[in-house]
Amino acid sequence: MQIAIVLYDRFTALDAVGPYETLGRLPDAETVFVAEQTGPVRTDTGNLALTADRTLAEVPNPDIVIVPGGPGQTPQMENTALLDWLRAADVTSTWTTSVCTGSLLLAAAGLLRGRRATSHWLALDFLEQFGAEPTGERVVFDGKYVTGAGVSAGIDMGLTLLGRIAGDEHAQALQLGIEYDPQPPYDAGSPEKAPAHLVDKLRSGSRFILT
Repeated sequence: MQIAIVLYDRFTALDAVGPYETLGRLPDAETVFVAEQTGPVRTDTGNLALTADRTLAEVPNPDIVIVPGGPGQTPQMENTALLDWLRAADVTSTWTTSVCTGSLLLAAAGLLRGRRATSHWLALDFLEQFGAEPTGERVVFDGKYVTGAGVSAGIDMGLTLLGRIAGDEHAQALQLGIEYDPQPPYDAGSPEKAPAHLVDKLRSGSRFILT
């Protein structure tokens, strides 16, 4: 099994690393980081880079496609090279997945039309512009399409899909191995729970403003 994690300039690190640490541990799976060109690809902070070992063209038929989100997603919405690759890879993929605003790239490629999907809460409504049905769920399955909500949800998406592929016990063992036992110091991880003024602050500063 080949797992392709897509990289592009200014992606969010955890969007890619969360699924890498979960799905990337599938038995006998090969995980490859892919981009338009090989070499280091900088995250949204600019302080960290992951290395794309192969170009998109060199990985035409991955079994699992993982598309992270991040601020760099916006200019990628018109990147025909990436969108064409997503469409072509989807023809033969077993699973096509995303984390955070990576779902907008799947949607822009026309892959989520008529399907339920999720994204970062600030970007959720934009899925409708591409014919998708947005839902606030943390992980959404619709056929072979699996979308995770914002950033940290990539861990949940990876674990959930891992359970579908390798069985619940394998996924549980991996969860124990990475000691994924969330106990956050604050209960502010969703707009429904966070203080209203913080929700408004993030919304007003977001690049996702419906006009």
